[in-house]
Amino acid sequence: MKTVTDFSHQVVEDPDMGIVLADGCRLSARVWMPADAHENPVPAVMEYIPYRKRDMMLPRDELMHPWFAGHGYAAVRVDMRGCGDSEGLMEDEYTEQELSDAAEVIAWLAAQPWCSGTVGMMGKSWGGFNCLQTAMRRPPALKAVISVCSTVDRFADDIHYKGGCLLGENFGWAAQMMSYASRPPDPMLAGNSWRERWFERLAAQPFLARRWFEHQARDDYWKHGSLCEDYGSVTAAVLSFGGWADNYMNTVSHLVENVKAPVKGIVGPWVHQYPHTALPGPAIGFLQEALRWWDRWLKDVPNGAEGDPAYRAYMLHSAPPDASSAFRPGHWLAERDWPTARVTRRALALSAGGLLGEALGGGGGALAVPVCTPQHLGLHAGEFFPMGGNGEMPGDQAGEDAMSVCFDTAALDAPLDLLGAPVLRLRLRSDRARAFIVARLCDVAPDGSSVRICHGMLNLCHRDSMERPAQVPVGEEIEVAVTLDQTGYRLAAGHRLRLALSTTYWPFVWPSAEAATLTLAGGTLDLPVHEGSTGDEWTFPEPEAARPWRHRVLRPESYVRRVEHDLVSGRRTLVMEADTGDCENLDHGWIWGDTVKERWGIDPDDPLSAAVDIEWEQRHGRGDWSASTRIEARMTATRDSFRLVAQLIAVEGGAEVFRRAYDEEVPRHHV
Repeated sequence: MKTVTDFSHQVVEDPDMGIVLADGCRLSARVWMPADAHENPVPAVMEYIPYRKRDMMLPRDELMHPWFAGHGYAAVRVDMRGCGDSEGLMEDEYTEQELSDAAEVIAWLAAQPWCSGTVGMMGKSWGGFNCLQTAMRRPPALKAVISVCSTVDRFADDIHYKGGCLLGENFGWAAQMMSYASRPPDPMLAGNSWRERWFERLAAQPFLARRWFEHQARDDYWKHGSLCEDYGSVTAAVLSFGGWADNYMNTVSHLVENVKAPVKGIVGPWVHQYPHTALPGPAIGFLQEALRWWDRWLKDVPNGAEGDPAYRAYMLHSAPPDASSAFRPGHWLAERDWPTARVTRRALALSAGGLLGEALGGGGGALAVPVCTPQHLGLHAGEFFPMGGNGEMPGDQAGEDAMSVCFDTAALDAPLDLLGAPVLRLRLRSDRARAFIVARLCDVAPDGSSVRICHGMLNLCHRDSMERPAQVPVGEEIEVAVTLDQTGYRLAAGHRLRLALSTTYWPFVWPSAEAATLTLAGGTLDLPVHEGSTGDEWTFPEPEAARPWRHRVLRPESYVRRVEHDLVSGRRTLVMEADTGDCENLDHGWIWGDTVKERWGIDPDDPLSAAVDIEWEQRHGRGDWSASTRIEARMTATRDSFRLVAQLIAVEGGAEVFRRAYDEEVPRHHV
């Protein structure tokens, strides 16, 4: 990545610009802008997230926001209410308060003497969500947004209940957010009130797991902030980015297909990161693409951005499985329209003997294939949102395939290109009133290694409705459709396409209370087959960024990811440890670091043996002063309820200063 230090505008910075809201709450913003912005006002670009501009996101921010300022924008990084160096309390994700605050901040920015009156909003993940959600409110000054790694459906296509299935990350993210939100503000900025604000935060800290577990269907809680409820509400121009190695890859297609305002989408091979820094490569010049978008919609520069292809997607090529892949071979597609006429649907039938072939007469023959997989299947599924090259992406699926029910094509005579969302239609019976099915589409090489192309899952209680789940009629044949995730993938000649089916997917999906056996009576796989591309149809600029942050490493980072197998009990456990080490910011002396340890364990024959233990530690300090928080969280389940337990502990100067225990029990409904 090219480091840029010479910009067309001299940049000045304010590390703690106060934005006082109507209710008196002061939000803290770090702002970079051209030195002459008061004489020559510029548009403002806001990133508004809970992830702390003073430490956690600072390395990322310093690559991006000074770059935007150097190109003629006021780049504004706002700590949300109750986070980082902002006052107030944060109660949940994407609340009415959060979005109301965002709209108020946009109006405040537009009214500043250094702002031209137009505002853009950008962000990844949480920031990608709330810029779309804020756009739904149509603040007058908000003219464009750039959303990276986000979703339009908070219930069925987020970290909570994907396909109606309870995700393990539902609990994992609750523990993580408690850890993040419990950190103190920096005393250098907060002054003498820092400790009072910290203790107020600690005392009010919610255990969001309970709230998220209480809403097990797509009710009004999840509909709030879900753009799929009203695509027409967005009038700002939208540029959306996604990555095939992330689990928010579906959003780009949904936005381009449904939003009526100017909208463009770009999907690369990436994990849950901005595209100029993300693995696997190739990375692209995300900042240049963003600048082109801002110039067109915030400055009205006639650069033709509105005429770019609707959907640019990187088509992955067959490659050996690698859970830490640094680069994926492939080529860029440029679809002028989306959906594109270059994609046609091809139906393959699930046939006896595990064959997957051309469907005749609209479907395959009769089957009687039982599916009841071990509880530990899924240990190589990877993280919901992998962040880097630490074994977080899906590994070789061959072992998981061996435990699944598989249907394979013959070896391909020619490459097969896929672009879009495969749909699996099944006729099946269940011997339990609650069950789910997971479908993985895999690329099987001649050596037997298996690469996951995409996956999809469906809680069968939600087969007809995400809003109104119903028990599965035991022993009765039902018809279900499982929409797999969007993909862009070219299978090499000589490879086989595999459909792998399972009733378990630990720890990606929390297991049902009872081990269900599904009996397949028939099915077809509907593939989005792409034709007409031979190589790159679009070329992006190479990545560049501003100067990296100035820091000193006090303790190096380290990572562990392994699967343990107890040979006596048979229990399998996925162990994950991520220690960022500790770093000192050489500009202001702030020291910070964090460590997380997770253990996801289950017995192969007992779904009620599932348990997860998570520990988070956040460390901060300057000179001789130090403060830290520790989260200890555990989740288990019975047939009828979930048990959610946690402790929040705060330490200052080596002495414990706060402790709070949480112990919640939530009834199970249709999961």
